[in-house]
Amino acid sequence: MRPEKKLEARLRRKKRVRKKIFGYLERPRVSVFRSHKHIYAQIINDVEGHTLVALSSLSPEVKTKVEELKSKGEVKGKVDVARLVGRMLAEKAKAKGITKVVFDRGGYKYHGRVKALAEGLREGGLEF
Repeated sequence: MRPEKKLEARLRRKKRVRKKIFGYLERPRVSVFRSHKHIYAQIINDVEGHTLVALSSLSPEVKTKVEELKSKGEVKGKVDVARLVGRMLAEKAKAKGITKVVFDRGGYKYHGRVKALAEGLREGGLEF
C-alpha cells in the first residue's frame, strides 16, 4: 500500500473512532499518536478543549528513565518505552486526580506500541 493511502486509511479510521469517543471532565480522553521513532499521549477534556496531562518518549523525564533502565537491560525497544510512557502518564494523571479515562487509539491498530501504552496506563492505575 502506498504511504499516502496508508495515511488516508488511518485518518478514516480515526474519524470513525472519534465519532463514538468523547472526553468529559469526569472521564477524559487519552489520545495516542505514534510516529516511527516516538510515541505521544495526552489526556484531553473535550468539553473545554484542554489538554490536562501530556507525555511522550521525547519528554526529559522519560528520556532519563529510559536511559537508566536501558543500562540495566530492562528496556530493549520501542514497545518497552511505550509501556513506560503509559505508566508515567498514569502517575501524572493520578497526581491531578484523574482515575477513569476513555482510550482513543487514534486510528492505529490496537497492538504493538499502542497496546503497550494502554497496558502501561492500566498498570499505573487508570481505568478504561
